[in-house]
Formats: sequence, structure tokens, C-alpha cells
Amino acid sequence: MRGRTDLAVEMKEDIQSDEPITGVHVTTKNNGDTDIKEVRIVVENEEGAMCLGKPIGTYITLESEKLREQDESFHEPMMEVLCKHLKHFIGNKTRVMVAGLGNREVTPDALGPFVIDNLYVTRHLLKEGIISQSIEISAIAPGVMAQTGMESSVILKSLIREIKPEILIVIDALAARQSDRLNKTIQLADTGITPGSGVGNHREAINQESMGIPVIAIGVPTVIAVPTIINDAMDVMISSLGKQGAKSVLKKFNDEERYQLACEMVNPNLENMFVTPKDIDAAVKRISYTISEAINQAALA
Repeated sequence: MRGRTDLAVEMKEDIQSDEPITGVHVTTKNNGDTDIKEVRIVVENEEGAMCLGKPIGTYITLESEKLREQDESFHEPMMEVLCKHLKHFIGNKTRVMVAGLGNREVTPDALGPFVIDNLYVTRHLLKEGIISQSIEISAIAPGVMAQTGMESSVILKSLIREIKPEILIVIDALAARQSDRLNKTIQLADTGITPGSGVGNHREAINQESMGIPVIAIGVPTVIAVPTIINDAMDVMISSLGKQGAKSVLKKFNDEERYQLACEMVNPNLENMFVTPKDIDAAVKRISYTISEAINQAALA
């Protein structure tokens, strides 16, 4: 264990092999014009799922340093790429429910509710005949169990029985293992999501099996574990000091042993603590708008 992560691309990087992984197909595309890197990971069978630690399905990671910048001109190209993939996942379905998971009162966890705030919800407009050229979009920000006393999955299942959407899109904040991926990465998957899994707070899975309809998950890593930062800092510190003896000792540890060492180096109260960049409020607002606009565009018939 090298530290908690929700990102399929980081779990793929954990596998120390230059050979193709049986049951896992990986393709990478770099767009020089937009500075967007796309990594598509397809888990094809149970063998691949066991090896990667992710359910069978497709995981698309979009990364760009520009996503961190206060540059609104970058909003459109990232939105267009995300919209393209969303349209592919939605297919010919015309009734879509969007769920913004997370706690609106905790900024790193507020991505989902913020996306809902910017959505163009159309279900009521279509039913009243005000518009006609659009996919039906309904939306909900179910909050967290501490606020409602209910699992988000329970709320969503009840709504699905009543509203009868054909597909569910869930948006949630994620945890990353590498600090360089915070606020610059968007993961899109057709396998659903287990809220809180990246921070060790497992809730009931929200996927096709539990919901009864296909589930698309969109997530952005906004937090990283303190021991993971310590683990990364050890390499930087040793390289800076140029201590060859220390380097040779450290190389004797495998990834799991190094992470355990990092946990032991911090105060016990910090072992399960997660941190977030200081500009997280601006980043979450900016990225949530990009995601909501991608969904809005994908909903246009």
C-alpha cells in the first residue's frame, strides 16, 4: 500500500512491469494544442480487475496543468473533451439524473454540489412543454450521512424508483496519491463510485448493480494523505543531501514498507489526516463549472 487513491491511472502506475497487464488495455493521447493528456484504461475481465484493483469497465483520465490556472480560456477545450466522452457514455439515453455527492460545507468535498448549482436542469421544462430539444436532466445534491442520517445510495435509489432515469451521473471529490495530480485531473468512469473510499470512509457503492441503471462517475482529486506527502518528501530530501548510504537503505524498502515508514514518521494524529491546496475554494468553483458545462452541452439534442 503506497497511500490511498481513487485514481485508476495511479493504481496502474503501482504495477511495476513494462509488460502489458493481462485484461487491462491502456492507451495514452497527448494533445499539444490544448495541453490535455488523456489516458484510457479499459479493464476487460476479472483477471484485469483483480490485478488493477478496479471493477471491469472504462476509466478515462484527463490531465492538464492549465486546469489549475486562473485562465478561463482553458475552460472551453477541457469542457469539449469531457463532453465528447460523456456523450459516448450516455449513448442514446434521453433521461439522465445527475447527483452531486459530498458536503457543501467542506470546500474540498463540495465539488459535486457546486456542479449541481450550475446545471441546466430540464426535466420540468420538458414536461411543461417549454423546451423540446434536450435530454431530460434531473439533479440532486443528497448531502452526506452526517447531515441527513441516510446513505446517499439510499436517497438515490428512492429517487430512481420514482423518477425512472435511464442513466445516473455522479460527481464526487477524490483522493490522489501524487500531489501533482491535485486540481489538475478529471477522472471519468462507467463503473460508478464508492464514496469516501479514497479517504478510508467507505460508503455503499453507487453502481449499476446497486442502482439498477448504468452509472457514470466523474471525479477530481482534491486531497492527499499526510503520510503520502512524507513518503514523497523522503526522496527529495535524500537526493538533496546526496547521501548515497541513505539512498541504498531506502531502496531496500518496497512501496508498502516505505508507506508504513512514512506513517510511523508522523504524529499518530496525522496518520489519517488529508490535506488540500490553499487555493482549493477557487479551484473547486472553477473546475465544477467546467464539469457542469460539459454535462449541459452533452444534454443538448
